[in-house]
This record gives sequence, C-alpha cells and structure tokens, in this order.
Amino acid sequence: MTGAAGTALAATGAGALAGAGAGTASATGAGPGSASGAGSADGTAPGKRTGRAPRPGRRRQFRGVWIATVTNRDWPSRAGLSAGEQRAQLLAHLDTAVARRLNAVVLQVRPTADALWPSPYEPWAQCLTGVQGRDPGWDPLGTAVKEAHARGLQLHAWFNPYRVANHTDPTRLVANHPARLHPEWVLPYGGKLYYNPGLPEVRRFTQDAMLDAVRRYDIDAVHWDDYFYPYPVAGQVFADDEAYARYGGDFPDRASWRRHNTDLLVSSTAARIKEIDRHVDFGISPFGVWRNIATDPEGSDTRAGVQTYDDLYADTRKWIREGWIDYVVPQLYWNIGLPAADYAKLLPWWDAVVRGTGVRLHIGEALYKAGDPAQPAAWQDPGELSRHLDLAARYPSVSGHCYFAAKEVAADPIGAMATVVADHYPTRSRPPR
Repeated sequence: MTGAAGTALAATGAGALAGAGAGTASATGAGPGSASGAGSADGTAPGKRTGRAPRPGRRRQFRGVWIATVTNRDWPSRAGLSAGEQRAQLLAHLDTAVARRLNAVVLQVRPTADALWPSPYEPWAQCLTGVQGRDPGWDPLGTAVKEAHARGLQLHAWFNPYRVANHTDPTRLVANHPARLHPEWVLPYGGKLYYNPGLPEVRRFTQDAMLDAVRRYDIDAVHWDDYFYPYPVAGQVFADDEAYARYGGDFPDRASWRRHNTDLLVSSTAARIKEIDRHVDFGISPFGVWRNIATDPEGSDTRAGVQTYDDLYADTRKWIREGWIDYVVPQLYWNIGLPAADYAKLLPWWDAVVRGTGVRLHIGEALYKAGDPAQPAAWQDPGELSRHLDLAARYPSVSGHCYFAAKEVAADPIGAMATVVADHYPTRSRPPR
C-alpha cells in the first residue's frame, strides 16, 4: 500500500482499501442489506450454503465487491473513454459479479468531493472524462442502479466524506468547486486536500452532497470506507487549531473532540438517511483494528501500526453499540497467522463486538493480495481466501464477505476467487435483511 497510510500500516501488511480511500495509484486498495426497491434488488431465488463449512438454517449471505473509481483504480479503466465505453465496462463488472455468484456491488460514486451523477452540490468526477466538472454524457450512478437491480444485484453507493483532492493545489479544482468557494473549509495534509471535520458547516455540506443521491436514486445502501480524519503522516500536523479553539472547549483533549466530530457525522447521517428512506441501509467499512490490546484491554490481540480509535479518531465500536449503522465491513486484509494482525484473532473479536446489537457483520477480504509477489507466502496460495470463509462460518454473527476489488474479481490471477466460488458459492444467494 502506498500513500498517506503506507508507512503507518506497513508493519501490519494493511490493505489496498486504505489506498483507494487515499486515492493512491498503486496497490490502491478502499462498507448494508435490504433492498430499497423491493424484490428486484434482493437477487434471484434464495441459495442454500452447501460449501465445506455449512451454516444450518442460514439462507442469506452478503457477497459483495468494491468497484473503486478513484484514480481509475477499477473503473473506468482510464479517464476520457466515451460514454459508450464507460457504460460497457461498468456492465462488464456487473456481469462478472453475477458470474461469480455475488449479490452486491459497492460502487465508489464520490471519490474526491466530486460526483458520478449530476449533482447540484459538486462537480462531475474527474475519473470519468479526465476533466473535473465535464459532463460525461450519461448518468453513471443512475445506470448502475438500474442495471444492477436488473441482474439481481444490490447497489451500495460508496462515498468518501472528507477527501477533496489527491494534491494540495486548490487552483487545480474546477472554479466552482465548493472547496474553492469556501477555502476556509479545506486543509492540506500529507500531500492531499481534506475538508476539515471540525467545522459544523463542513459536516452539514458533506451530508447534503451525499444524501442527494439517496433522494434521487433507488440505492440499497450508503457506504463509507475507512477515511475520516486522515491517516497519520510522520512529521506533519493536521492544522485544525482554529476549529479546535472555537469548538473544542468542552473536551478534555483534541483527540476526544475529533472523535466527537466523527461521531456527529455518523449519527446525524444515519438519522437523515432514515428520514429520507427507512429502507436504505448505512454501512461502514473501517480499518480492521479498533485498538490493540496493549493500548486497551478490550482491544484485539494485535500489534497494528494504526488504530482507528486513536489515529483516525473513529470509534467504530461505539457506532455498532449505538446502532447508528446497519452493517459493518471491517477490512481484515491480513492472512491467517500473521503475527501483527492475525485474521484468525480479529474475526472472533469483531464477532463478539456485533453480537446482540442487530448490526450485520460482513468481512472485507483482500483479494487484491492473492498472487501479489510483494505479499507474504500465504497470499501465494489460491486457497488462503477460501480458508477465511471456512473460519468465518464458525462465527454466527458473520453474514457475508466483500472483496477488494472489482479488477481482481475479474482477472483472478491465481484463481483465489474461483476457489472461493467453488468452495462456498455453489448457487446464488440473497443478501441478508
């Protein structure tokens, strides 16, 4: 993984979803249930799990794939394709999902404070035409919703709340970009531009921009990844002193205030989604470690270089306990037995966290690592991911998996995805409600 989180996560082998969230171009890697549009989005006839580790009485599984658009990671394959070429590539990803017996696609529709639909709040996404603000000549999100549902797939709209650009030059943004109209909203950090989460007007605007898609389209869920406050960059400071001085007086320290800001974004977004459409789910896919056990006795038995609570100011466990989200997809992007972050130790930790809360637990899987020569030996074995599903079947709270990402689901260089399908997906299945 490269980019903002690269150094901090290197010790744990952390995954590409963090990179796609960061918008990095290499190793870029980036997380909800019932259909808002009744039956068509629920999938085809229910499938029964008949793989090597069956779950008696469990008929529904979440089987998702992330489609990352930032830096053209998965789709479109490059900026500037014609509308017809873009559409054809998108439909190919949907058809591949069906062929792999998946039932949900998680499409990144707001990669860098721009939009893959005609938004009144933000410009057209640069990843489409190569020029931010240029009309691509079609409606990608509208097409994705219609075509996914026609194939029995759910469409989860994936938004990044605070990332503005993968550079620090506001003049490179389109002239009417909100970040240029409101320069006081934006902070540079780690070679990128971010909206300042400490400003109430920023939190309100980002919600308004994202919820426009909920109002206009029959999406099945709002999905966020692991990016809240940015991943720490050594030697750099996120310069929110002014906002902290204005709004942080009631908090014991800046970290507590920052976590409160993230809590406000999550809780208020959750409430506003249900006000618009109670059938639309809200899911988040956090970095896989809440806190290490050495930091907190209630943390996981890990030695990760990043902890979401401490470094991203995101109390992911609290959001589950408060019931603010409908599902969680922790990015467990490590192999079984990795000393610093063992998949086999993180899985039961997350199972215990969601147990009895009503929040669904889907596991984020690092398909992009399979066959990558830069990864540990376990990832050279096509059976590693299938063993993840074998293990997950032992934990009753686990209701599915999501794979990063679409490019690898299609290419499957060493057959890891094909092995998962053969071992665990003998038929199609509806997502859990």
